[in-house]
Amino acid sequence: MTTRITTENITDATIGTADLASSVPLNTQWQAVFVGDGSTGLTTVAGRGYFVDTTSGTVTVTLPASASVGDTIKFVDYARNWGTNALTLNQNSLNFQGNSSPNPIYNTNAQAVTITYVDATKGWLPTVDDDVTLETPQAYSVDFLVIAGGGGGSGDAGAGGSGAGGYRNSYSTESSGGGGSSESSLSLIPGTAYTVTVGAGGTASGSSSGLGGSGGDSSIAGSDITTITSAGGGVGGSGGGGDDTGTVGGSGGGADNGTGSAGTSNQGYKGGDSTGGNDSGGGGGAGAVGANGSGGSSGDGGAGLASSITGSSVTRGGGGGGATYNTAQTSGGSGGGGDGGTQSPVRQGSSGTANTGGGAGGKYATLPHNAGGSGVVILRMATAKYSGTTSGSPTVSTSGSDTILIYNASGSITG
Repeated sequence: MTTRITTENITDATIGTADLASSVPLNTQWQAVFVGDGSTGLTTVAGRGYFVDTTSGTVTVTLPASASVGDTIKFVDYARNWGTNALTLNQNSLNFQGNSSPNPIYNTNAQAVTITYVDATKGWLPTVDDDVTLETPQAYSVDFLVIAGGGGGSGDAGAGGSGAGGYRNSYSTESSGGGGSSESSLSLIPGTAYTVTVGAGGTASGSSSGLGGSGGDSSIAGSDITTITSAGGGVGGSGGGGDDTGTVGGSGGGADNGTGSAGTSNQGYKGGDSTGGNDSGGGGGAGAVGANGSGGSSGDGGAGLASSITGSSVTRGGGGGGATYNTAQTSGGSGGGGDGGTQSPVRQGSSGTANTGGGAGGKYATLPHNAGGSGVVILRMATAKYSGTTSGSPTVSTSGSDTILIYNASGSITG
């Protein structure tokens, strides 16, 4: 049975504003235009609307510290400038779209946004949002292997082998270079661009007796992460080039005479030592010190390290072998290190292998000399998180539920 409301069953009563507020939503109370200056914030109250002018600077809006179901706040881009100076919402301990962080950022010109509080789980939800996107994108984990370019080959009677590029790794429990532990994975934010730099191999010495060039650094950089940088490989020593002990690097150069140069902590090992004469030290590798030279015999390059970040085990980061006169030719370290050259008979030796960060083999005086191997940057992430937005033409493959990107040249990825 339906009861109709008639004048006979309405009793006299007074309905107050408080009663209305608790049962019937009132019209939005629009506020005067708030002009941002890049530093002054705006504190908001439920039930109000705000015209926000960001012409002169960004604005951070602080939402209420507590809210009730149905509380609503509106924002309008007064001057169509949010794309230049964004509006950021400080969540003030309440969730937004179900997430406690990061703070939502509205950065599209001419937006009109209405947010309504739903419950403790979802918190504030946009009920009008011109972007129609998740404004609290969640970071996801990405593993990396970052290897710098190997050192270029030096020339001299007993030139040291050059060092491998620095080797930094976060995948599984695999080691980083120089005996370092596996590093922490990166946390990338969807929609954010990250720059990938792949270091070039060091140049070969251009003179009969001289130093090669250090390898180029490799890195991953972005506005919200600490840059991961691997140092270029050091150069083998050359007495004729004015430096008997070579140079430091991701892995250090082997000596022409004296103590081999140091590697970088948690990236690579030192180069091998030399007692002088026609012997030389091998270049340091990611996985081992370059071998020492003595008694006329030179040292092999230090070994690299194996990683399965691509889905199969590959060794990279070997040091270059030292130059010899007429004794046995030295070998580059496993993982792309170049062999050392000889003078009698003349053997060129070899350059570091491209995209392994291998150090170049040293060579006796006869030109030409050897170059270092270029570096590589490898990223591995859950396929469900991979955006597909890259530059630099990385090689893309999958392994299980993960996607792997191999950058043999510099580029970028958008999270």
